[in-house]
Amino acid sequence: TDLETGLEGTYPAQVDNPGSIAINARKFFEIVREFPSNDINVHEVDNRWIEIGNPAIQYHIVGMDPDEFPDNPNITDVAFFEIESDPLRKMIEKSIIISGASDDKRAHINGALFEKIEENDEKRIRIVSTDGSRLSKCDFVFDKTVDLPDTEKIIIPKKGLNEVVKFLSSEGIVSIGLMNNYFVVKKDVEIIIIRLLEGEFPEYIDIIKKEDVHDIVIDRNRITMLLKRMSILSSENYKGAVFDFSENRLLVSATNPEIGESKEDMEIAFDREKINVAFNPKYIIEIMNAIEGEKVVLNIHSEDKPCIIEGVDDKSYLSVIMPMRI
Repeated sequence: TDLETGLEGTYPAQVDNPGSIAINARKFFEIVREFPSNDINVHEVDNRWIEIGNPAIQYHIVGMDPDEFPDNPNITDVAFFEIESDPLRKMIEKSIIISGASDDKRAHINGALFEKIEENDEKRIRIVSTDGSRLSKCDFVFDKTVDLPDTEKIIIPKKGLNEVVKFLSSEGIVSIGLMNNYFVVKKDVEIIIIRLLEGEFPEYIDIIKKEDVHDIVIDRNRITMLLKRMSILSSENYKGAVFDFSENRLLVSATNPEIGESKEDMEIAFDREKINVAFNPKYIIEIMNAIEGEKVVLNIHSEDKPCIIEGVDDKSYLSVIMPMRI
């Protein structure tokens, strides 16, 4: 545990002398990961030193007093419901692409909103994440027969969600639920427990509503590769790229006084009044990598309003990005 996220697991072992030890989790993991055999011996020697290995390989690691190890909360009366592991992992991965500044203590920046949505005869769980400059929304639709427990909107630390991604596999079923002030994920013999953040998540529904304007459909791979080329000249002080939308044409240009400039154009279906707007290409590349499918839709109203991006076929994920000043 790090006092915010805790892991509990029960594993088969040949126990000669029952008892407890406390050890540096990261170093223990690294030793086990690199160990050449499946069997490994662990026992305590004098003065809380822990001996790990076999007759040919030995580590001696400083241990700690197990009585001083903080207890995880007891997992009781949790209203679990089941979800496929892979879709949940993908939802979280797409959400934690957006990470706030490490020194920002606001709950809605440090955490992601988790909520249950029931509308139009659909049952969904939704994860929403923001850093103030962009926002993502990712949904998972359940079978109508699934009885989702009543849950309020909660904010889960992104750091803890990152650990959940490592915890989840690409197949199988996991159980998730809430208990008091904790979010719980259970898989086989392992449980992750995450302390929720206190605070309010901003209302976001109006932000993700599309303007009644012309949608621009673009090949996802083509725009991604274009933006990667335009990002070559970016630096810490010059991160933006200018997007010039004109009749059936998009011109993307980047200028960095410290290095130089670049530009590239591509044909698109566009027949509206010209739009000249700037975005951080890195953000758009991350959005493109999160969307599944060959085509994406850009909903751009003007140079001072947010751009909404989603897949033509993949409607489970949507992202909003604020323009930069030109």
